[in-house]
Formats: sequence, C-alpha cells, structure tokens
Amino acid sequence: MGTLTQTETKQKVYFDLTTSPHLHSGWSTSKVMWFVNLALVPSIAAALVFFGIYQILIILTAVIFAVGTEALIQYIRKKEITWFDGSAALTGLLLALTLPPNFSLSATAIGSVVAIGLGKQIFGGIGYNIFNPALVGRAFLQAAFPVQITTWTKPNFAVDSVSSATPLAAFKFDKLITDTPALALGNVGGSLGETSALAVLIGGIFLIAVGIVNWRIPFSMIIGMFVFSGVFWLINPQQYPTPVFQIFAGSFLFGAMFMATDWVTSPITNKGMWIFGLGISLVLVVIRLFGGLPEGVMYSILIMNAFVPMINRFTKPRTFGAVKEDKK
Repeated sequence: MGTLTQTETKQKVYFDLTTSPHLHSGWSTSKVMWFVNLALVPSIAAALVFFGIYQILIILTAVIFAVGTEALIQYIRKKEITWFDGSAALTGLLLALTLPPNFSLSATAIGSVVAIGLGKQIFGGIGYNIFNPALVGRAFLQAAFPVQITTWTKPNFAVDSVSSATPLAAFKFDKLITDTPALALGNVGGSLGETSALAVLIGGIFLIAVGIVNWRIPFSMIIGMFVFSGVFWLINPQQYPTPVFQIFAGSFLFGAMFMATDWVTSPITNKGMWIFGLGISLVLVVIRLFGGLPEGVMYSILIMNAFVPMINRFTKPRTFGAVKEDKK
C-alpha cells in the first residue's frame, strides 16, 4: 500500500446515516390517495346513473365534513393541516359509497365526523389508525340509524322483476337469486358503490396495475369465498347460494378492492396478506349464511383489522444472520 499524502490526510469524509428503509417506491402519500380517489370514479358514475343526481350531494357532504373535521382536529392539536393530501377526502368518499341511495345528508355528515374523529385522528392521524376509518363511520351509522341505512331504493332502468331490496336480502329472506349480468352491471338495489361489479373491478384492476393495491389481498378473498361458500353450496344448493353469487352480490368486491387493501390497516407481509384475505372471507361467509344480517363485509374487515398486528408479528421474515434466542 502506498502512503497518504498530507493533502489526503486532511480531507474529511462525511456519511449520511439514516434508518431503513433506504429504497423509495416513488409513491407519496398524497399521490396514492388521489390515485385511489380517481379509481373510484367508475363507481361514482354508476351510482349517479342507477340512483340519480341526488347522490352527488351525499358524496359531497361526506367529503366536505371529512376534510373539515380533519382540518379542525389538526388545528386544535397544533399539527400541520393537510387539506389537499387526499386522505380525508378518500375516507369521506369511501364512506359515501357504502351508504344507501338518498341517505340523509345530516346523518352522512355525522358519519364523516365519526370516521375521521374516532376512526383516524383519535389514534394520532394518518398511518396510526388500527381500523379502516370509513368502515368505523359506517359501523356507527349502522348502529345509530338502523332503519335509514337499510332502506333501499329501486334503481333507475330496473325491470319489473327487480325490487328495491338488495340481492343478498332477497336471497336470505325469500330465496330469490339475482341474475349475474344484473349484478355485474349494477342495475340492482344496494349501496351506492357496491351494486356495479364492473365499475368496482375497473377501479380495482387499475390500482393493481399501477402498483398501489397488492393483488394478494383481493385474490385471497376471492379464493376464500369460492372455497368456504362453495363447500356449503355443494352440501345444499337449495339452501345456500353459489360462490359466484356471493362474490358479485353485495359489497364483497368493493371491500376487497378498496377497503381491505388499505395500506395502514392491512398486513405488510405477503404471507400475512394471504391470511388476512382468507380470514375476511371466512368471517364473511359465517355472517352471511348464519348471522341475522344478509351482509357482513364491513364487520369481517373490521374484525380482521384487529388481528393485523398479530399477523404482522408472526409472519415477519427472519432477519438475515439473526439467531433465535433460546428460551430459558
């Protein structure tokens, strides 16, 4: 080795020491949130087509009160007010799309306040909430306004055989099966964002294609629904609906694409995502087939949200070079 010159010995080298991760995906929080908002446009359009222009008032009310509630709480907590990052707007939009057509605007506003206040900000804000905020608001409205939130509107352009009842309710209480084409298009009763499976899939596939949604969660939910509901259908086809009906009816696809895939409240490991998705479908099948309510996507996702920390803990990859400590 050669010796260092006097000039070289006087030079100082500085290194930037930061915590992991050291890779950046290129996605900012704001960019992700607005992309998801964009992916909901087909569902919004379907809601307006099938249920009328009044639904835009529900959507605007939910978004305005969600953004306003977040800004007010951030102001009180002396935190940076994030008007335009899209997260509060997304919570309000998701909540609105889980509501029935022509729902009360005052109740919609209350749901948005609860979604942001109790579902998000009480935990510390974005990134800290345990449960999906929009579903927290929806669960509150389910308890506070049980009649209004289960009052359905007959869609526009409906044929005479189509009633205002949701396909799941029609089957559970009257054993009536809704045709798959009607479920796919959306000309059936239901919440604003759930009736058109085609609109939901367009938005969901877009999010998967751009890399925002990990395909493992919706795919595992679909597999789980096929398997778990398929077992009962094979045992008694007259008593239980087909797996295809279970997937296209209700808010299963909407929940799989937009609710269960929330980055904050879903597992971070690939194995954990499979467990999470399968668990949601299992809980959902139990609720739909044996519970008192015809639908249960909201409850199944919230229940599995509670297990996410444990799922992350037991599915985290082993650190390279780490040696497991012996138990004393």
